[in-house]
Amino acid sequence: MRYVSTRNKNLRVTAAEAIAMGLAPDGGLFVPESIPKFTLNDICALSGISYSERAVRVMLPFLDGFSEEELRGWTKAAYASGGFSNPNAAPLTLVADDTAFLELWHGPTSAFKDMALQILPYLLKASLEKNSDTREVCILVATSGDTGKAALEGFRDVPGTKIVVFYPRDGVSDIQKLQMTTQEGENVFVCAVEGNFDDAQSGVKAIFADKEFANLLESENVFLSSANSINWGRLLPQIVYYFSAYCDMITSGSINKGDKINFCVPTGNFGDILAGYYAMRMGLPVNRLICASNANRILTDFFETGVYDKNRSLFKTDSPSMDILISSNLERLLFEESAGDDIFIRDVFRLLNTDGKYEISENLRKKLTGVFSVGSCDDDGASMAIADVFANSGYLMDTHTAVAWSVLSEYRNKSGDSTPAVVVSTASAYKFSGAVLKALGDNSVTDGFKMFDRLYEITGSTPPKPLLSLNGKNLRFPGSVSKDAMKAAALSAITGKAV
Repeated sequence: MRYVSTRNKNLRVTAAEAIAMGLAPDGGLFVPESIPKFTLNDICALSGISYSERAVRVMLPFLDGFSEEELRGWTKAAYASGGFSNPNAAPLTLVADDTAFLELWHGPTSAFKDMALQILPYLLKASLEKNSDTREVCILVATSGDTGKAALEGFRDVPGTKIVVFYPRDGVSDIQKLQMTTQEGENVFVCAVEGNFDDAQSGVKAIFADKEFANLLESENVFLSSANSINWGRLLPQIVYYFSAYCDMITSGSINKGDKINFCVPTGNFGDILAGYYAMRMGLPVNRLICASNANRILTDFFETGVYDKNRSLFKTDSPSMDILISSNLERLLFEESAGDDIFIRDVFRLLNTDGKYEISENLRKKLTGVFSVGSCDDDGASMAIADVFANSGYLMDTHTAVAWSVLSEYRNKSGDSTPAVVVSTASAYKFSGAVLKALGDNSVTDGFKMFDRLYEITGSTPPKPLLSLNGKNLRFPGSVSKDAMKAAALSAITGKAV
């Protein structure tokens, strides 16, 4: 198994090299040269075993050069050592015979990013050892809210690493901001960016592409890597929970062995749903992947028209982790569905960089819509979904999950598709308690931790301990910079030197 760049398929690297680099030198994303195939018996054999063992079996075929014993140790440390409040790590909750929530928020930061970022430090450290690389690695991250805290928690005080996180100053929830700015650890640095997530993400990409910056780090025996889903080591662990959900649907009696199911995924940077696409390519019986957008419906428009156009206003919504106009992982999908046409990928993303838009052929668009359905939901629609689902089933959703629920409902009404479905639930409702309380008709409190108490009083659902522990923590990283000052801030954090 080798990995190639989406922008140059002649660039072939090992799994360890792909994970260590994160981003390809040409700016492309690493993808597996071939996709392992699982039979239905292989898939069903995952039932009845722990989540950590499921992770071993799904991930191992992608990791040539890594032993089964190594991977088993890492998955146990990541998923079975007490970092997750639920022993299943990614439990399935049925709310109807044909509909379930896949809960990915039982980890230490109460968001789905924990599913990958609790194991990525083990993969990265082992990759460096396998590459005989003795340099210190700096994890450079742009976050729309959840990746930052999950990465900070995963890499906190890991020997031989530093981590620098940039987030949009006014583009995350109060709880998300508090999670990051109070982060503990001697090797961490957090800074707000005066702009939106796309400003933070483009600034980070520019740092990765800056040869002068790389040379400065090299003189300090440091190199950059990524914990965003542009890193294959971040994306690979996310494939696991699609297989896990399918097995749990069989066990629950909702489907029979071999039945197809739909997944509806709240989507911003396209990494979470792309993991589902790779699971389907591996043989998982998936009927449709339903891509749910919020009011920033750039992906909905793209799949419907074939035109990707970021030249539009970015709306600040109650589902801030989806407030994104540049969905980086779409590059991987276009590469896969264009049969590895790296010239096409280079041209497309050159246009996105210069003109802010590109268009794909109608033939390619039809290939995409043969797999993906799309829909969008604004804040009002998400609020209605939160209230309706809680009233009818007692299940409490966060704002991102509510977008997915609303889009799934609309898809079913329009298409008549009655295939059993799994809604990917990406965060605890308590991370967005203000918006959730408002959806439930309660505006009686405005303080974040009093909102926790009020939400518990109304719903009876228990706040996650990691969020409760934020109360009273010291603020460590109050600063912010302009997009143009990100490079200087990063260099100072990594080396203590000015640009």
